[in-house]
Order: sequence, then C-alpha cells, then structure tokens
Amino acid sequence: MAAKAETIGVKKAHMGLRNTFALAILAGAFIALGALFFVTVTTGAAGQLSFGITKLVGGLVFCLGLILVIVAGAELFTGNNLIVMAWADGLISTRHLLRNWTIVYLGNFVGSVMTAGLVFFSGQYTFGNGAVGLNTLTIAAAKTNLGFTQAVALGILCNALVCLAVWLCFSARTTTDKILAIIFPITAFVAAGFEHSIANMYFIPMGLFVKMGAPASFWEAIGKTALDFPQLTWGNFFLVNLLPVTIGNTIGGSVMVGLVYWFIYIRKGMLAEISK
Repeated sequence: MAAKAETIGVKKAHMGLRNTFALAILAGAFIALGALFFVTVTTGAAGQLSFGITKLVGGLVFCLGLILVIVAGAELFTGNNLIVMAWADGLISTRHLLRNWTIVYLGNFVGSVMTAGLVFFSGQYTFGNGAVGLNTLTIAAAKTNLGFTQAVALGILCNALVCLAVWLCFSARTTTDKILAIIFPITAFVAAGFEHSIANMYFIPMGLFVKMGAPASFWEAIGKTALDFPQLTWGNFFLVNLLPVTIGNTIGGSVMVGLVYWFIYIRKGMLAEISK
C-alpha cells in the first residue's frame, strides 16, 4: 500500500497541467453532487429522525462524492495530500508538490462552484416548498459561524478520515472493494460534523446564491428573509471557513496520515524490511 501510494503520488505530481486541472474540476463537481445529495436527503429529517440517524443517513449519501472521485477518476485536493509521501521520500520536489496542490485546489473550486451555480439555476432549492433551500441556508450559515481554531480542528479530523479512506482504497482489488473502503471513513466524518474544504466550496456558495438570488416567493414559503442569515457572506466564506478548514485538511491529510505512514513504512528502507 505504501509503495502504491508513492507510485501514484509521483504520477500525479508529474501529470500535465490541462489534465490535472480538468480532472480537478471533475472532482469538485463530484464532491458537490455528494453535498447536494446530503442536503436533499437531510431536508426535513430532523423532525422525523433522531440527530444521530439523520447524520448517519447524510453521511452515507455523501459518500457518492468520493466514490465518483475514486472509481470514475478525478483529482481531489484533500486526497492528494497523500502525495506528501513521495515528497518525503525525495521522489518529487517541493515545487511539484505545491504545483499539484495549487492546480487541483483551484480546479476543485471551479468544479464545486459551477455545480452550485447550475443547481441554483435549476431551482432545485425550491423543492419541498422551499425546504431544501432553507436547509441549504442553515448549513451554509452554520459553517460561516465557526471559530478559527475550531474550523482548523474540524478540518484536521475530516481529512484524516478522508485520506484513510483513500489509503484503504490502495488495498482494493475490485470496484466493490473501493466502495466499501470509502463508506465507513466518509460516513464517519460527515456524521461527526467535520469540515471538508472542497465540500464547503459547494455548501457555502450554494447558500450564498440562494441568499442573493432567490425570489420573494421562496422567502415567503420558508417564512424568513435574507436578513436572517447575516453571517452568510463571501468574506466569511473565505476567511472564517475556507482558509482555516483548508489549513486543517492539509495537516490532517499530509501530516496525520501521509507522513505517519511514510515514517512507519518507507523511511530509511523500512519498506524493504517489512516486505522481507
């Protein structure tokens, strides 16, 4: 698994710009679809199901995003934090590492936000007499009301689980193996309420699009106004949520998973010793 992680990391780091960016856009869109699934399924569930069951169901359906990334093929920033293993072993340079992370992060942003825009123009948020849109607003507002340290910590915990899911996929031999490897770690992070930077590139912009562009009929249907969500702004999206969550995701994925497994299995010929 460690050798496979390194080999894949080298390939990702040396992939061409256009392919990397295109695959990153796809990954952003895939994660956004998982987030859309989450919002839709959890709408109204709080009044019918317990807190834990609602979170469990939401986590299960959100798995769609990473399943599409892994099985269909795409470049996801949070999963690509594992490229740090190849960097730590001297197989790629710091420039190649940061190049990949930057291109993929920007591509993920484009894919997620474009998907949010498409969903907004589809009017899907008006389903359930506006209940889907209200859930969208509530989720986005909560995410822009986190403390900096809290957001970093939630980001660390999230991407530790995401990268563990990707790590487990390195042992998979079939598509079914990959799906099963993804389900439990991803469901756990979503159910626990941890923060994923790429998912938030859908959750929060979608909430902002609804806040800024929804017609009066929508606000009448949900019995609220845009003024009821004062913390939901573009500034808070970038500074209160996306910045600290990205920092946390990077630490959780690259340090707590990538470098830990590099230290255990690869450093100073450990991979050769273990394979004997």
